[in-house]
Amino acid sequence: MGEVKFNFSNKKVLVFGGSRGIGREVCKQFHLSGAEVFNASRTKTNLKEIKNIECDLAKPEDIENVFSQFKDIDFVINVAGTNLCQPIENIDILEWDRLMDINLKSFFIICKKSIILMKEKNYGRIVNVSSIAGRSKSIVSGVHYTSSKYGIIGLTKQLANEVSKYNILVNCVCPSQTMTEMLEQSMSAEQLNQLESKIPVRRIANVTEQAMPILFLCSDAASYISGAAIDINGGQF
Repeated sequence: MGEVKFNFSNKKVLVFGGSRGIGREVCKQFHLSGAEVFNASRTKTNLKEIKNIECDLAKPEDIENVFSQFKDIDFVINVAGTNLCQPIENIDILEWDRLMDINLKSFFIICKKSIILMKEKNYGRIVNVSSIAGRSKSIVSGVHYTSSKYGIIGLTKQLANEVSKYNILVNCVCPSQTMTEMLEQSMSAEQLNQLESKIPVRRIANVTEQAMPILFLCSDAASYISGAAIDINGGQF
């Protein structure tokens, strides 16, 4: 992709799930744009310029601890989540609850804590990462994963309706398959080629292509966008 530049000097960004994949690229691009960037995740990012805060999204007390370290925040990006690929017969209630705790309840808690800080300054941007699975279905994931991703879109739209009047804009993105380390390790070259042949643009997204729309939603260019669910999927429907 061509060079895209944003200027987020003097902005403070908190990324949940910034240690790898799309989240790591989000941290990198915000840093390159001049922002002060914090990663909250179970593992540290290997980007030396990013400040790490240990956080297990399955533990509400960890999320509370993260926000206790901030007096103000400009942007909060929710990228973290987990994926499981089981048919419904193999999903018990505990597994359903565990995935929902990580993929949806954590987003609710993070958004709630973010709003408290953002209302103080009458400004803020929240971007939640859903999935192409939250727009239709998944070809591999279980019903609990897809349900959680639909839930993120509903959370985003309802929250935007509540808080946009405070100049807090809430949006989400719905990425499709992306060339991360995890995808490369889980699929053979033949499987990747087969997947690309089914995507209208005939290739799998790279992490930068998924990260930059998130930065756009935090920029002044998106000052009238709130409650949107933006598809980043190469034309897949």
